[in-house]
Amino acid sequence: MNHSIYSADRSTHLKIVVMALVAGIAVAGFSVLARTTSDEGYTQTARVIKAGKPVAITSATTSTVR
Repeated sequence: MNHSIYSADRSTHLKIVVMALVAGIAVAGFSVLARTTSDEGYTQTARVIKAGKPVAITSATTSTVR
C-alpha cells in the first residue's frame, strides 16, 4: 500500500472510495435511527381567516371605517 495519494495504485484509490461510501452510509443510517421523536404531535391544520371590514389606522385614538 502506498502512503502517498499521488503515487497510489488503482486498488488503493478503490479502497479509499469504498471506505468513504461506507462511512457516508453509516452516518446517514445513524442520523435516521437517532431521530427519537415522531411527527404525530406536530401536524398542522389549515386555519381560515375571513376578511372583515377594512379599517384605516391613524395616530388618532379613533379608527375610520371606509
